[in-house]
Order: sequence, then structure tokens, then C-alpha cells
Amino acid sequence: MRQFISKTLKRLEKLSIDQIREILISSSGEIERLETVIDSLPRGILVCDISHRLILANKSARRFLSIAPNEQSKEFVWNLVQKEAVSEFLADTILATDKAEEKEFSVDGGGTERLLSVSVMPLVQEQKIQGSLILIDDISDRKAREALMRRMESLASLTTLAAGVAHEIKNPLGSLSIHVQLIQKAIEAQKLLCPQISKEPEFHEKVDRYLNIVNEEVDRLNAIVVDFLFAVRPMNVELKKGDINAFIEELAEFVLPELKEKKINFSLNLEENIPLTDFDPALMKQALLNLIKNAADAVKAGGKLAVNTVYSDGKIIISVCDTGTGISQENLIKIFDPYFTTKDNGTGLGLTVVFKIIKEHQGEIKVDSKEGEGSIFSIILPVPDLSRKMIPFITESQ
Repeated sequence: MRQFISKTLKRLEKLSIDQIREILISSSGEIERLETVIDSLPRGILVCDISHRLILANKSARRFLSIAPNEQSKEFVWNLVQKEAVSEFLADTILATDKAEEKEFSVDGGGTERLLSVSVMPLVQEQKIQGSLILIDDISDRKAREALMRRMESLASLTTLAAGVAHEIKNPLGSLSIHVQLIQKAIEAQKLLCPQISKEPEFHEKVDRYLNIVNEEVDRLNAIVVDFLFAVRPMNVELKKGDINAFIEELAEFVLPELKEKKINFSLNLEENIPLTDFDPALMKQALLNLIKNAADAVKAGGKLAVNTVYSDGKIIISVCDTGTGISQENLIKIFDPYFTTKDNGTGLGLTVVFKIIKEHQGEIKVDSKEGEGSIFSIILPVPDLSRKMIPFITESQ
């Protein structure tokens, strides 16, 4: 196209007005086509001149960085970007005539946290720098897929080690618990046989306290081993067709007293006429209780916690929403990983178990969260297509 225009300019004096008009119309069509292609790209593109003013921005770039469609190019490009962290990065990189590739930024994309990758490189023409080229990619889905693959790999590797290691730990824990109980019984018997021992109550109180602590720690370790085994062993899923709304209402009655005690405002928003679907009541109860408990731990007194259901596109969506502390973007892609926890006494296996239960139901679990505002965990369950019917077998005689 450039060569064609260059040749046309050299012979411009020999062309008639009609020929010039035809060339201009043709060139205009080509330019419009190129602009359409650039605007259709999912990758954001910004082009700046040598004085760092914006001369081209496609729709994706404007959407990612909240740049108005008719933004004037008199300002430096970084002054047009509403995202402060991105603006500072662009200013520092461009002014330093530096090159930067795939710098990641967390931004608010219409109420949802999105992860952007921003690259800056010089715009070179005829071996001279004529400006800057800025490329922006939304890598949220890619990062989520990578986290999913890493999570599945972690579960697979854990499974190979789980049974042997867990049983090797569980057996001595059982022995410890039994022997602590025997020590306690022996001390009680000694008190009866030797009345003079009873004259030292402080000593016995200390011994009882220490032994109780040992018992508590043994029970805690035993619970961790049980969770570990549950997280890695194959699940025996028994799917039954049921009413998910009725199931959630029954579950709500179970958790309501504890939530009231914590002064948490709890609500149910269940869409009517949701179709029956297949689920394992025991496993689904464990998954939802885990999500509700986590939400309750994140919410302060007076905060809100809600469980919602929606039926859309052949899927039931169960959402557990809270107005708690929220989850940082950095931790958001790790929360389903085994042993990852931000709690002081957490095992890091609770959400791993939830993830596994939902996968066993051929479903999905997603999370949207913002620090300081709260989180939404969404369980997406498929609903069998009841409209499908068997095709009748037709014999040759028919």
C-alpha cells in the first residue's frame, strides 16, 4: 500500500482529477479495512509518536485502560490512562527509552478483577525510532488455566504419596492418644492409692493441663490427616436427582444459629422453578458448609452473607457471597492449591476438597473477589438435558 501511494505521488501531475479521486477512494477503503482489522484484535494496541502523544488506539486498548473513544492526542499517552499503576509504568519506561515485556497489572474490569500484561517497545521506521508501541493483553483466563493445571498436577502428585504417608502418621497418633489416656488413668488411680499425693493439687493441675494440651494437638493432627486422605483419595460419588433449592434451605437452617451468634446478616435468594439435577447430598453439603464457614470467618459482625441460586443456559449456579475481607489478586490464583492458607490454624486443604467435590460432579467453581469488599464463590453444576430422546431403531423391513 505504501509503495503504491509512493509511486502515485511521483506521477501525480500526470493524473486526472477522476483518477486521483478513484485512488483516494481506493486508499480510503484500504485504510478503513486496516482500522477494522486492528479494532477487531483482542490484543490492545497503542501507538505513540516521537513526542509520546497518542496517534492510534484500538478498541481493546481503550477498553482495557479506560481511554475515552474521542480522547485528544495533545496529552502524553500516560496521562490518558486511568489506571494509575499502568500510567506510572508507561511514563517511566517510555521516558527512559527503555523496553519492557509482559509487565503484569491487576485492574478493575467492570467490577471484576482482571490481570493485564503490558509491553512497551520502540516503534522503528527506516532504522530510526519514530515513537513507541504499547501492547496490552488480558491474561486473566490464561492465568486461571495455568492455576487449574498446576492444581490438578498437585493433586495427582499428592495421590501417589497420600496413602502410605498418611497411615504412617495416623498409626503413631492413635498410639499417642491411647497412651496419654493411660497416663491420665494411672495418675487418677495413684491419687486413690496414695492420699498424700492429693495434698499437691497444683502439681496435678499442671500435669492434667499438659496432658490435655497433648490430647488436643493429637486430635488436631489426626483431623489434618483425615482431611489429607479425603483430599487425595478417589471419591465414591453417589449422584441422586434432587431439588438443590430445598437442599440449600435445609442447610441454611443448620448454619443459621452459628451465623446469628456471630451477628452476621444471612439471606437466601433462590430462583424459583430450578430444575432437578444430580448431586451427592453428603459431598455437596461438605462443599457448601466449607464455603459458608470460610465466608463467615471473613465477615465481621454486622456484615452480610448470602447464598443465591440461578438457572441459566442449562446450568445451575450456586453463589456464596460475603462482604468480608476479600482476597488479593496475588492469592486468588492459589486458593484452591493444596496447603495454601492465609489462616493461622488452617490446613490449606478445605478449598482443595471443595474443588475436588465440584469436579467429581462435572461442575466448575469460580471466585470473584476484591480486597476490602468481599468475595463470591460460584459453583456451576450441569443439568442433564431431559429433552434428548432415544432415536428409534428402524429395521430394513420398515
